[in-house]
Amino acid sequence: MSLTQKILDAPAAEMPDDFPRETMAAALPGVQIKLGVRLINGQYVAETAEERYERWLVCEDLAQQLVAVARKDEGTHPGQTRDRTLEHVRVSVARKRWGSPAELDWLMRRLCTLLANDGAQNG
Repeated sequence: MSLTQKILDAPAAEMPDDFPRETMAAALPGVQIKLGVRLINGQYVAETAEERYERWLVCEDLAQQLVAVARKDEGTHPGQTRDRTLEHVRVSVARKRWGSPAELDWLMRRLCTLLANDGAQNG
């Protein structure tokens, strides 16, 4: 199934409420206060529901993939704390600039949850 089809078919309740909303970065000249928005179907929007859902799908997929990365790091450094492992992963992902700072924060919270759930199932 294509990403577009997943977005169109996805239930809105699937995306967690705590996933960040993007603000549009804009450099607009002038003295008056400006908003970085677009006009879509007669409404001014910074981000559509489809765009937010697509970003969440990418971040969720990345979080799932990072479970194996974190487990490998823990196996390589058995005396290391979970916080240290998460910091290694955070630094690595941040260097790649795969998302916004807010998305990175969400991603790390999600990874922490997945690792805790994975440990409870395997423990």
